[in-house]
Amino acid sequence: MEFTVSKTDLVRELNLSQGVVEKKTTIPILSNVLIEAAGEHVQLTATDLELGIRCSCPARVSKEGSGTIPVRRLLDYTRLLPDVDINIKVLENHWVSLQCGRSRTRMAGISRESFPQLPEMPPALAEIPITTLASMIGKTIFAISSEDSRFTLNGALLYLKSQGMLMVSTDGHRLAYVESATEISGVAAPYRALLPRKAMGEILKLAQEVQADAVVKFSGDENHLFFQLGDRLLISRKLTGTFPDYERVLPKEQHRSVTLSKDEVRAAIERVAQFADERSRAIRLQFAPGEVKVFSSISETGESEESIPAEYDDVTVEIGFNAQYLLEFLRAVSEEQVTFSFKDPHSAAEVRPAGTPEGYQYRYVVMPMRI
Repeated sequence: MEFTVSKTDLVRELNLSQGVVEKKTTIPILSNVLIEAAGEHVQLTATDLELGIRCSCPARVSKEGSGTIPVRRLLDYTRLLPDVDINIKVLENHWVSLQCGRSRTRMAGISRESFPQLPEMPPALAEIPITTLASMIGKTIFAISSEDSRFTLNGALLYLKSQGMLMVSTDGHRLAYVESATEISGVAAPYRALLPRKAMGEILKLAQEVQADAVVKFSGDENHLFFQLGDRLLISRKLTGTFPDYERVLPKEQHRSVTLSKDEVRAAIERVAQFADERSRAIRLQFAPGEVKVFSSISETGESEESIPAEYDDVTVEIGFNAQYLLEFLRAVSEEQVTFSFKDPHSAAEVRPAGTPEGYQYRYVVMPMRI
């Protein structure tokens, strides 16, 4: 195999490919990217067995063929090359020769025979606007559990229907729910699947590389989910198991509510959280007539208190929260105001954008902390 490719094109596609590869793996071939040259393109494939990506870029192919190269070493090296074309040639002993201007380098590759075969994408089940999908991921990915033992919570529930789609994530302490009213073309029947967190992160990266009006062709089989975005295909293994009944968690009614400036309450929490316990991140919100107080528990390092004017005339209620949980939601919201709804210090509180955001519904449920 031998081909010549633009350094800029190669680095862009390698950057997307290397995000899939695990930094530490006991299987050497999984550290490599499979490069296949044919026609006027080279195709790059990377996988960690749970997630796979297939990209391509234009190239002048002198000799068709394939080979595998350590993806991180190749990317780190090509980034340092001048912005001119690179000639890449796979030799008979699986070594790879790279020439760029006056630079000449050889890298040890591995036979492509041991590279895993990725499944082929079935016919598309739906076409999803990338801006809609990326926005929903951004509003839910932070609430996914990081505990490997809670396998079904290591991703988000994706539910597609012709009238729209919804995404739900939870780690047992909070729940993020977002529903879009954007019409999804091609959906013949409702479709549910558990999308792993790592796949969600890679979709966000892909979204940054395309036009805002791009559309994702989505499909799924018994074990995998497929996201085709232009010439790039992301393949993710489904999470198995049953996602919790999120509808039981969403509060049916809250007795009290207060609307605050998002930027004002976020800044207050960020400052007060500097004096919260580093492990629990616990702060208190006191909802009192005319104001909302944000303050940290007394600790060895100090204490802090902020007061935010608010239109609230009900009884005083004080609730403990994990500051990080609130901040992650507030950073994901684009609206200028948010509404806190609550019943008492011992029940789950709900935060959402104030008013009725056009085109979607966003609800965030947070369990209180005992301080």
